[in-house]
Amino acid sequence: MPAAFFFARDQHLFLVTSRHVLLDEPSRHFPERLEIEVHSDPDDMGCSCIFSVPLYRDGQSLWRQGLDAAGAIDVAMLEIERAALPVSVVYHSFTPAHLQWSGAPVEVGTTLLVVGFPLGFHDSLHHMPVVRHAVLASSFGLRFQGQGYFLTDARTHRGTSGAPVVMRAPVARNGLEELPWLLLGIHSARIDLGSRDRMQDEALGLNCTWYADILLTLSEN
Repeated sequence: MPAAFFFARDQHLFLVTSRHVLLDEPSRHFPERLEIEVHSDPDDMGCSCIFSVPLYRDGQSLWRQGLDAAGAIDVAMLEIERAALPVSVVYHSFTPAHLQWSGAPVEVGTTLLVVGFPLGFHDSLHHMPVVRHAVLASSFGLRFQGQGYFLTDARTHRGTSGAPVVMRAPVARNGLEELPWLLLGIHSARIDLGSRDRMQDEALGLNCTWYADILLTLSEN
């Protein structure tokens, strides 16, 4: 059960997740559809329904995936037809207003939250994910090792791929009334060293998180 979230821009609605959730050659993971569980009653969190989304049409992939000067980015965005959503669906979406702005720097050591389904674990009664604390582990705004991501220090597991990495909005801001969070990035994977002695050295506990501003590029018409 990987993580994903909605991102809205103008009249368009997108589902955002990790690219390897949709296509992963090393593990031979080639799904043809995604099934998304969404809430269907604002007064009863126990009510949900499944929304199925095709990933291909006429042999062509329907998602948009990120590229930068350093190569492929493990982020994918799939446009959702609002009219195709169940009539009773209840959801909130991030927007460009939730992206970090240059006037408010984020310092190393800042506490962040990662919202996902570690090893599929979640509140199955209310259909809610769980939240893990993370710490910003590299300078925000700098591309770590020249790549389009920053580092977080957090315990993460399978099922967290595609999770939004957020911090509480420090001040009130128009457009954040329903979701008072800043979207800093999209969690991708844990980082390990091939040179690590697995008998003597613990795992780093570090993760790569792709900068969320890639969503502006991917959502352009």
